[in-house]
Amino acid sequence: MSGAGRLLGVGVGPGDPELLTLKAVRALEQADLIAYFAKAGNRSHALSVVADFLPRGLERLALEYPVTTELDRFDPEYRRQIDAFYADSARLLAAHLEAGRTVAVLSEGDPLFFGSYMHLHVRLAHRFDAEVIPGVTGMSGGWSSAQLPICQGDDVFSVIPATLDEATLSARLASSEAAVIMKVGRNLAKVRRSLAASGRLERAVYVERATQPGALTLPLTLKADDAAPYFSLVLVPGWSSLEFESPLWTPSEEGR
Repeated sequence: MSGAGRLLGVGVGPGDPELLTLKAVRALEQADLIAYFAKAGNRSHALSVVADFLPRGLERLALEYPVTTELDRFDPEYRRQIDAFYADSARLLAAHLEAGRTVAVLSEGDPLFFGSYMHLHVRLAHRFDAEVIPGVTGMSGGWSSAQLPICQGDDVFSVIPATLDEATLSARLASSEAAVIMKVGRNLAKVRRSLAASGRLERAVYVERATQPGALTLPLTLKADDAAPYFSLVLVPGWSSLEFESPLWTPSEEGR
């Protein structure tokens, strides 16, 4: 390790500030600099989660993505821009770490589970003292909010990105007892078709903004449209005896 600084990857959980761990709060109190990811011009969700726990006057650094959904993720230009962004962000943080500062990088959910932080970690952890503080994942927040047992016994559990092609989605669903479909957003119509093709549509549960204000949880068959925000996912429970009778679900005319 060439520098005296300390890098902290801090998982802030799915949205409810009360789901921050004690260790995450202590990390924020120890930091000289808070870095966070955000889409240019947008407020950082991770920053809003920890806002009430940040020491007054703590320096903040926004790491703004050059591109998000404007380009297809398979477009070479997308890959070029996003790789350059992570490399530049790592160099920026390295300058602070070389100066002996403690840098805390916020990560929604868990830092090493679909988290942008991991792209900094692989570039910096071999050079500086680094620690990753786990966070409650969005999917855990989702099935807990829904009071939905997700898997038990010998259930095979899969985490499936909704960005996969439809045939692959269907195959992955068919080969697992329990599943969480992430990155739903504009892919909800495709997800519905894949669930139907794999025989899982009747069991699927839609969760939107789990643990956050305005959260929505209902059987996917009761969701009338295919509009879904970024912070949404679909749960497919594997517990075969489960009957969809969660106390949180009261079918209404609006949901039909």
